[in-house]
Amino acid sequence: MNDIPTLIISGLSAGYRNRPVLAGLSLAPLEPGKVTALVGPNAAGKSTLLRSLAGLVPAIGSVRLGDRDLNALGLAQRAQYVSYMPQTLPQNAELTVLEGVIGALRATRLSDFDGSEMTAHHRAVNVLDRLGILNLAMEGIGRLSGGQRQLASLAQAIARAPQLLLLDEPTSALDLRHQLDVMTIVRELAREGRIVVVVLHDLTLAASWADHVVVLDRGTVAAEGPVEEALSPSILSTVYGVTARLEHCSRGRLHVMVDGPATSPELPHAS
Repeated sequence: MNDIPTLIISGLSAGYRNRPVLAGLSLAPLEPGKVTALVGPNAAGKSTLLRSLAGLVPAIGSVRLGDRDLNALGLAQRAQYVSYMPQTLPQNAELTVLEGVIGALRATRLSDFDGSEMTAHHRAVNVLDRLGILNLAMEGIGRLSGGQRQLASLAQAIARAPQLLLLDEPTSALDLRHQLDVMTIVRELAREGRIVVVVLHDLTLAASWADHVVVLDRGTVAAEGPVEEALSPSILSTVYGVTARLEHCSRGRLHVMVDGPATSPELPHAS
């Protein structure tokens, strides 16, 4: 694929009606070829940040992909460069899995997609095969399990081969094997030269698979950088309220080890 520029986010404010979430948020440049994990407690602003990058939440500030200001583009134009995977697809969707992927392809004008039915079908089948869900192609999305819907949603997101791929908790409903499969594919997509930003609740997944970690807390950046810097014991204590540490397993992967609460409340004295 063509060389992808760096993503620069600066002074970004976003939120919902009467509820601001992010205020003047800036990040270090997000580079192609790397996976950036957004982590933090509930209500930290992770999904809001992801949705604002996708253009789905009103936002002000600068979001630039190279010399292109994404905030100045309409949704259709933005979708030529950015693809977003929500936490889950609607349970009442009537499309089949295959139709959903073909629909995602047809939703935008792509330079490498001629719009023909044969090309769309071939590309959709390849994506489903890559994710190991080709057997679900003719299943209705509304009849899928939560984990299967997540995989179908991921298929729609990656079918368009975006420059910027935004994934909101892509592993939350998956068993261990499928978590491994999905994160392996996420790494492969980054290695192909894309910018991948993924919201993860599981800190060990973030530590094991991400190149860059952004820790959000109440709409602000508490820390960011390489895994061992962003997930330091002091940050884990301050943001999550736990005593925890990063350790390498016997195969060299980083794991987050939680020892207990950061502070233990005193027990009442017996009378």
